[in-house]
Amino acid sequence: MDKNLLSILVCSLCKGPLYYDKQAQELICRGDRLAYPIRRDGIPDMLVEDARELAPEEMVPKP
Repeated sequence: MDKNLLSILVCSLCKGPLYYDKQAQELICRGDRLAYPIRRDGIPDMLVEDARELAPEEMVPKP
């Protein structure tokens, strides 16, 4: 994930910052507990309806 792109992307729902989970290839919103998938060629899918809700037991990394 390009660091410049990550610095300007925000959660589509709350406009909060995102955490890049390299292993899962997702951008995570801690506040809304949503994971936006990163598709082919490193392009994130920022549609709320395509985001995955994090399960209650899933840990959200601290900033």
